[in-house]
This record gives sequence, structure tokens and C-alpha cells, in this order.
Amino acid sequence: MDERLWRVDVARREAHRAPVPESWHRLGGRGLIARILLDEVPATCDPLGPHNKLIWAPGLIVGHMVSSCDRISVGAKSPLTGGVKESNAGGTTGLQMVSLGIKALLLEGDLPAEGWSVLIVTRDGLRFESGDDLIGLGAYAAAERLRGRYGDKVALSLIGPAGEMALTAAGILNLDKDRVPSRINARGGMGAVMGVRRLKAIVVDGAGGEKPPLTDAALFKAGQKLYTQEVLAHPQSAIYRDYGTAGLAMMTYGFGALPTRGFSSGNFEGIDRISGEALRDRILARGGEGDTSHACMPGCVIRSSNCFAAVDGKMIVSPLEYETIGLVGSNLGIDDLDEIGRLNWEINDLGLDSIDTGAALGVAAQAGLMAFGDPAGAHALLDEIRRGTPLGRVLGCGAAVTGKVLGIRRVPVVKGQAMPAYDPRAIKGTGVTYATSPQGADHTCGLTIRAKVDHLDPKVQADLSRTAQINMAGYDTLGACIFGGFGFAKAPGAIRDMINGRYGWGVGEDFLQVLGFETLKLEQAFNRAAGFTPSDDRIPEWMTQEPLPPHNSVFDVSEADLDRVAGWS
Repeated sequence: MDERLWRVDVARREAHRAPVPESWHRLGGRGLIARILLDEVPATCDPLGPHNKLIWAPGLIVGHMVSSCDRISVGAKSPLTGGVKESNAGGTTGLQMVSLGIKALLLEGDLPAEGWSVLIVTRDGLRFESGDDLIGLGAYAAAERLRGRYGDKVALSLIGPAGEMALTAAGILNLDKDRVPSRINARGGMGAVMGVRRLKAIVVDGAGGEKPPLTDAALFKAGQKLYTQEVLAHPQSAIYRDYGTAGLAMMTYGFGALPTRGFSSGNFEGIDRISGEALRDRILARGGEGDTSHACMPGCVIRSSNCFAAVDGKMIVSPLEYETIGLVGSNLGIDDLDEIGRLNWEINDLGLDSIDTGAALGVAAQAGLMAFGDPAGAHALLDEIRRGTPLGRVLGCGAAVTGKVLGIRRVPVVKGQAMPAYDPRAIKGTGVTYATSPQGADHTCGLTIRAKVDHLDPKVQADLSRTAQINMAGYDTLGACIFGGFGFAKAPGAIRDMINGRYGWGVGEDFLQVLGFETLKLEQAFNRAAGFTPSDDRIPEWMTQEPLPPHNSVFDVSEADLDRVAGWS
């Protein structure tokens, strides 16, 4: 099977397949997106203009149902950060794209003046159909209609009403293995870049496709077996299987880093009611459609996702993740999992990033537009977004825009993107990642919470973050989930053997770090061409001045250390 680039001009409704440039062959996922942006997108262009490109790029080991390794990366110049952006998700999109020989799919060219489209991708090529009847539908209803039209076996990437309105906190939703649009390329406003191209959905029909060829099947399978054994044997996998990411709530609380009432404290008095343990107990007690251990993609043995059901056993939302519990729960002073789950469903249906939306609602609460601890007030503000009111459009553009419009200084963002649910004043290594990652504030670019260090000591954080950032950029380029890292850390030769078994490249055991370092350098080069300076690689000033209870710590990693990690010195 010959890998190709699939280039799509939505305005002209034209598409063609093209060969892959030599310098792109050894990259996938996040690294390939950075390479394409640097080679083909003017760094100073308008992110919502015709010169930007929206890119789907499966990782290098996607396609063989290796556990946790079939993620899809979507990227562009971000309308939220103004720089390079890659957002990855689970689900079935990456697997089906690779089965059709797609190295990357690029949306490019002029913006359509009118009419909405659906792009259908099959082994025979690409075609456009009208998407006008889908406009205004939430993500769940739109996905149901698309599955009814194109069949239950297709993969989907689609936007909700927020993407249609080009709100800069909008994401792109993908189907999970149960065909629910719950796996979201959430961060950086990729849904807005899709929305300005008046493309409601991409339908990927992998019927007749095939797994990518292997240069050495025995070597690949040996690497896969070793990795899978180590994943299953790792105690952290069992914890994620039981509690999912929600298990981090009590851990983060213990470090005094749980965002509470607009990032004003690191401890939340309602933690026992929103913890991973409370979530698991509630799911098990209610039964029905609830599931404490759910896989977001076929073949995953960790199964760290969940399905959260109501008292009657009917689904509220899937999944309810820690980041949403932190940003929509404790950050808003809400201690009811059912209410957090319903807010989560609304945010998903709108097609928004729950991190930036939760942070924006926290800023709105500071401005007096809702009360902390008031779910009804949060629902009312989400309804403003759904109705497209001026206030709703502000909120739907994320925390940074909301803070500017409402005149709030205490806004938890870096490079215009909201911080995930780890306050950088208490977990300072992750704060270094927020500050220095080319992606903006993003825990998946280098979370340090599990490191055996004093997280309050500013002197040990820079190298810790740098190592984490390199590794995570490598995993994102491979198409591997962050949780697969537990297995790869115990079986470092598995990556080498799978890459050599698939491609025959003869790479060494350090290939993960080689990939990660190259990816970060490409991203830094794009951002600098876009006009970024060392001042962009900083935590908000108020977090360096305002102590965070209970430790009363500030973010005090030196600027010299930040510049060194970011490559300025």
C-alpha cells in the first residue's frame, strides 16, 4: 500500500492524492503537522484565513491496533494561540485513515463563500455532498444523522455549533468504538479552522482498506507483544482501568494543585464528592449503561475511559475525565458529579474544549456573571453560547478572550490557551511545560505530577519538564496515548522493533527522543517565524505574585531556566 497525501480544496470541491515529500516520510502525527506547517503555511497568516491548512495526520505506528497507539492528530496554525497547534484524540478516525493509505489529509485553498459540505473519503477517492441539513445540530444529533446516512462502520470527524460559528475554543469530535462522538481534538481551536471552511464533517469509510504493510512482521509483532505485556503488568494500568483519569483528582488535591473557584486555591472542600473514587462508586451502584472501564479505541487494553450514567441507568456522558472534573467542577465550585456530567455533555454537544470552556466560565464567575457553586448559572452561560449571543460568542472563544472582554486580570492561560487542571504554582514542572511548550498551556505536552521530586522546589523543574516534553512530542508523533508510556518505559526496545518491523529504517532505542526533539525544534521554528519571543514563554504574572493556598506558593522558576527549556539560550 502506497502512502499518499490527500489534498482537499473545499471551496472548489476538488481533491487529489499526491506523493509524500522525502523529508516528510519519517514523521507522522504531531511531528508531521509541524513539518507541513513550516513548509507550506505562512507563519504570519490569519489562522482563520485561506492560507492556513487544517491537517489530519495519523502517527507512525497507527494502523495495527497496538494498544493505545491508534490516535489521530489534527493541527493547524491555532486561532487561539497564534502559533503551531496539534491536538490528538482516540476513536476510530486514525485507524480508518491509515487503512486507506492516508499519510495526511490537508484542507487547503480559498474559503467557501456559501453552502456547507460533508467530505466522504473512501478507497476510491473523495467526494463532496451537501451538509446544509446538519447546520445547527449539536454533535450528538449530527453524528447520529451521519451514521444513518453513511452506515455504522464509518469513522467521523465533525464539528458542533461552536465550530460552525468559528469560536476559537471549538474542537473536532471523533467516534469512539461504540460510535459515540466523544473523542475530541479539543485544544487550540481546530473546530474553528474547520468551520470557516464550511465543512461540517469528514466521513472516513475504510471498507476495502487494509493494514499497512510490514517490512518485518515477526519483529513488529515481537515489539508489540513485549509492549503489551509491560502495559498489562504495570500497576498504573490497573489504576487507570478502575478509576480512569478521574483518579488524578485526589492526587492533585493532595499536592494542593486542584483548581478551585477560578484558580484561587489548590484545595477544594468538596473533593470527596467529585473524586475518581466517588465516580467509580456511583457508576457501579447505578449500573445500566454505566461502565467504569471503557476503551476509547479498538484494541486498547488499558481501558481508562468511562461511561457515566444517571440514577435511572441512562447515559449522562462518556467519558467524564479528570480535566473536566477539575475545570468544570472544582474550578467552578461545583461538587455534584451529575451536574458536572450534564455540563460536560452540553460542552461536547456544542463541540467545545471543556478545559478552555471551564476556565472561561471561571473567569465569568469572577466577573459576577454566575456564582461559584451554581450549576444552573453555568448551564445558562452555555445556553448563551448555543444561541450565539454576543456574550456566548465571547465565552466560546475561551478564557483569554473572556478575560479581555470582561476586564479580568486573573486568567489562567499561556499563549492564549487555558491551563489544564494542575495549578503551576504547586506543580511547578508542569508550569514549566505550560510556559515553554510551543503548544501553549497543555498538560499532555509534558505532565510532571508523577515525578519523585519536590514539586514546590523551583530549581529542579526545568530539566524535568524538558525531558517530559521531548518524550511526549515523540509519543504524539508515533500516535501513542500518554498512558501507553507506562508500557514503553518498561520496554524501550518495543518502539525500535515496531518502527523497524514496519518501515525497515534501522532506528535505535532512542528513537522516541530523536522524534520528540525534532518535533519540538520544528514547532519552535514555526512559532518564531510567527513572531513569538521569550516573553511568550511565561506563566501569567499574577501567578508569580499571588500565593496559592494551602502551600502559599507562587510560580518562581527562573526566567533563565524557562529560556533554556524553550531554546532561547
